[in-house]
Amino acid sequence: MNPVIGFLDERPRLGHLLALASGALLTLAFAPYEWRPLAILSPALLFVLWWGQTPGWAALRGYLYGLGMFGAGVHWIYHSLYLFGSAIAPLAALITALFVAFLALYPALLGYLLARFSPRTAGLALVIVFPAAWVLFEWWRGWFLTGFPWLLLGTSQVDTGLAGYVPVLGAFGASLIVALMAGVLAWMIVRASPRVVAGGLAGLALAWAVGLALTRVEWTEPDGAPLTVSLLQGAVDQREKWGPEAVDDALTLYGGLTRQALGSDIVLWPETAIPAFYHEVYEPLLELAQEVEAAGGSMVTGIFVYDFESRNMYNSIVHVSEQPAAYHKRHLVPFGEYMPLRGLLRWLDAYLEIPMSDLSSGSGRPLLDVGGITMGTTVCYEDAFGGQAIEALPEAQLLLNVSNDAWFGDSIAPHQHMEIARMRSLESGRDMLRATNTGVSAVIGHRGELIATSPQFEAHVLTTQAQPRAGVTPFARWGNNAAILLTLILLAGGWLAGRRGSAADSN
Repeated sequence: MNPVIGFLDERPRLGHLLALASGALLTLAFAPYEWRPLAILSPALLFVLWWGQTPGWAALRGYLYGLGMFGAGVHWIYHSLYLFGSAIAPLAALITALFVAFLALYPALLGYLLARFSPRTAGLALVIVFPAAWVLFEWWRGWFLTGFPWLLLGTSQVDTGLAGYVPVLGAFGASLIVALMAGVLAWMIVRASPRVVAGGLAGLALAWAVGLALTRVEWTEPDGAPLTVSLLQGAVDQREKWGPEAVDDALTLYGGLTRQALGSDIVLWPETAIPAFYHEVYEPLLELAQEVEAAGGSMVTGIFVYDFESRNMYNSIVHVSEQPAAYHKRHLVPFGEYMPLRGLLRWLDAYLEIPMSDLSSGSGRPLLDVGGITMGTTVCYEDAFGGQAIEALPEAQLLLNVSNDAWFGDSIAPHQHMEIARMRSLESGRDMLRATNTGVSAVIGHRGELIATSPQFEAHVLTTQAQPRAGVTPFARWGNNAAILLTLILLAGGWLAGRRGSAADSN
């Protein structure tokens, strides 16, 4: 028996503790820490801790891993509920704990199923089946109950050599490569023979080399001249955003910032920059937009829109003009923008005060024409869904995202969110304009690189250039289908090969 496995088998509690710790360590692979190798090392350790365990022990270790991963990685939900949602501290802590406890069920179920059904051959199980099943569960988590595609392994590789896989297979495809590398590393630990170690190192080097080669491919091309863009960041504290003088104060603030940006081709305000409906502030917004147009530009803002015919409220992006065009957010945040199961959960209204939390979903493709430039639009959390963002392609020449990360305070969430936005640029081969209320506002290049950023929690006008682009990446053509199909093929192939091996052994 491998001495490492034997040592852990004799000390099961140590194995449980390592599962919890390795889950927490995975968070360090993501922004703002960016210890990228941990995205490979952390799941590799979990695979080792799962190997040879009973379904019950594997489920327990998966659950502990999930508690560490999501407890460390999404604890910022407490900030939103307590600091800005007016929930009392115990209730905010309880809701956050329940959310983390629910998310931890994903790796718990995964561990159980792998221990119950995966091949007994270490190479097949660790190198193929475990990684493929991991990615399938990431994908499931990305859409089940509206989806929570946070802390995907692939997202952590936005600026490493493995980023080359992203325009081809997207975030889930990059997750598959990372998970496969973790599986190879786990196999090297479990078997630890010179032959296995040599083969494993060769496999890791090959995966890295292919990724590096792909980073040199230009999937899209410039489309016209670069644009001068100005992103406005008002840095209004979320606790002051809905005060009695908030609308007038916001108009004064953003009016001043807008006049600093005159001459830019596009002037972009963040999500819900003005805490009012568009029709309520139409005149002062139009006056500012006309000043921008007189200087040769276009003004765009995130704002709430009320439809008088349907009586629906939307969280929208509006190109302000005499004939305005709007995109209405389609993927709403549960509990933040609408209340699921309202009949059962109405009692929460007495404890949470979240403005505009009864919105409607928009429809149609996420496209907006701004001054002759076609924009692919997302509002806040929508940029976490790569399959949705590419619905704007191939028409979109630029990506545009408005967000209000003020909800997360001075936590790790705004940095994680920025990293996710960078993945959307990398997947689509498009520059992105990303304006937020308190930061981080940025212009992101088509390779996911940060061209320019605003300082957090400071009123700022970020003026730089962005390049409209044309062309389609492989991911924009295939979406998540290619990565998930490849994952299913690996999973089925590894499982069937394991069954044949077991049948041969029994004969």
